[in-house]
Amino acid sequence: MAAAPTTKAAPAVAFSTAAERDGYAQYNHTDACQHLRWTARESYEYMYARPWSRVVDFYAELVRTGAGAAGLAELFGKDEKDHLRDTNGEEPLASSEKQMSVKSSKGRGGRWERANFKIVLSYHGGSFDGWQKQPDLNTVQGLVEKHLGQFVDERKAKQLQERSLPIEGCATVAGRTDKGVTALQQVCSFYTWRKDVQPADIKDTINEASPDKIKSLVVSEVSREFHPNFSAKWRRYLYIFPLDGDAKSISEDEQSSMILENPEYKAPRSFDVAKVDKIIRQLEGKMLSYKIFARDTQASRSDGPATECFMFHSRAAVTKLYSADENCKESTPVMCVELVANRFLRKDG
Repeated sequence: MAAAPTTKAAPAVAFSTAAERDGYAQYNHTDACQHLRWTARESYEYMYARPWSRVVDFYAELVRTGAGAAGLAELFGKDEKDHLRDTNGEEPLASSEKQMSVKSSKGRGGRWERANFKIVLSYHGGSFDGWQKQPDLNTVQGLVEKHLGQFVDERKAKQLQERSLPIEGCATVAGRTDKGVTALQQVCSFYTWRKDVQPADIKDTINEASPDKIKSLVVSEVSREFHPNFSAKWRRYLYIFPLDGDAKSISEDEQSSMILENPEYKAPRSFDVAKVDKIIRQLEGKMLSYKIFARDTQASRSDGPATECFMFHSRAAVTKLYSADENCKESTPVMCVELVANRFLRKDG
């Protein structure tokens, strides 16, 4: 007598997607709170309607006046945790310490004989196509290296001429910025074999390159051991978001009652900045992995531990931007978000 074929019992839990099988599920956009979220079109319309010109003018004024990051102090007010820093954003050092930093590379042969200069500058993002030099684009790196060409030594200048290349210097930066991003106290370096180059000459040359759009704050000779990227101890990100001046903040209880009374209730056009501050302050003092932004991708270049950054400081606050024109008394309410970390907030920065 032939035995009847047996069938395997269905698993107790069935995974509908590969994401659920891997331990996480995609965001459910059809839950009870779906009316509180904006659609892609609503988000675009809201962002497009913001008075961004006020923010652009604010950053342009900081670059033009050479205020640097010190001009941002009024946005958050005095914080007792902030350390006293000089106007160029560096830790105060005694003159003897600064001299030792240069002397550490002197008396050594080879590449250590080159003069290395640290350049602290600010530039207006709206005037450039980002930092990195690219063909046929107006970039900060392209402008800086073009004007540093006059400080290149004869040997390198001859090599560039033989290859039919323009005589330009080489600027190494602490971190690239995208198109439209303003940098205050960006740090880069430049080296040359010439012994007659003075920091003041480099500073004046950069300031003459594009007045009111890029400004060199401090130029100093440093040790060859200095590298803008690897020597950086922290990086500061500031986001300024224009708000509606007449917008009314809606509490969670009010939103819940509106949803129950009207299923077609549309998402509010305003939000509580205090809640934003409460959320992002939870990042302070934590080590954050870059992999949380790429959970669906396979590591392609490294099988080691995830690259991580430590968040020193994170906060959000409401403030106002005033026009540089003294005759204009109008102000624009904005939300400022500040993040300070020991590394870049993106892995390819």
